[in-house]
Amino acid sequence: MIGFIGSVFSPWYAWSGRRDPANHCCINVVTYGPGGRFTMTDRGRAALRQSRDALQIGPSRMSWQNGTLVIEVNEVSGLPIIARVQGQIRLTPTAVTEVEATLTPDARHIWRPFAPSARIEVDLSQGHSWAGHGYFDANFGQAALEADFKRWTWGRYPRGHGGTTCFYDGIRADGSTLALGLDVAANGAAVQVAPPPLTPLARTGWRIKRDTRCDAGAVPRQTKALLDAPFYSRSVVQTQIDGETVTGVHEALDLARFRSPVVKAMLAFRVPRRARWP
Repeated sequence: MIGFIGSVFSPWYAWSGRRDPANHCCINVVTYGPGGRFTMTDRGRAALRQSRDALQIGPSRMSWQNGTLVIEVNEVSGLPIIARVQGQIRLTPTAVTEVEATLTPDARHIWRPFAPSARIEVDLSQGHSWAGHGYFDANFGQAALEADFKRWTWGRYPRGHGGTTCFYDGIRADGSTLALGLDVAANGAAVQVAPPPLTPLARTGWRIKRDTRCDAGAVPRQTKALLDAPFYSRSVVQTQIDGETVTGVHEALDLARFRSPVVKAMLAFRVPRRARWP
């Protein structure tokens, strides 16, 4: 799930000229497998409430309570299955980092991996009830993603030592590259690492080009497709890092595709706009 102020993947926000982020806010929830749902309602500024420890957008809310991020979900999924998605998600970090990574030289885009290792408990209405390993981060931007990037990939892999290794790779609009490797221990201690070679993954059903970091001589592979869209892919990937076979979440984003007016028109059917809120 993602909380947006300035819903970067909303066609309505793009069509508005992105001048008023608070008028295009959203809590996006996606579940997978049987009963899987996709919710991403673009809401107006009347739906936004903020305080030091809480963010509320329309009927859904997230708040810090005694070191746990408690997310109360009350959304309606979009096409092809329109249904209410309700319940609670609880995320408890093992530690919170102070890492702030600039993704562009001018710092117009910043990544904050607040809690690469966390305990998560999920209890949602459509039968998704489980507990496991979680992750919490944030991205901040002063410009449209497609203005500064052509594409990027991101991967987050829990390690046997109890920590997590993350990779952020991309091609910026000026042709320069982003290549960031970060290893975060369970206690929050973070060190930048030299990433292993960038290795191709099979293209998605929408033919998005993908790669991830993998030891030389080993071959990464997708073990489960989660979300396959015309400009975006999320999947479970198995790779090898420092001789250790690891499995984690991988994302690929094609900003050239996202620029397309046709893609934005397609998105409007999945991302409804609700400007008013009582």
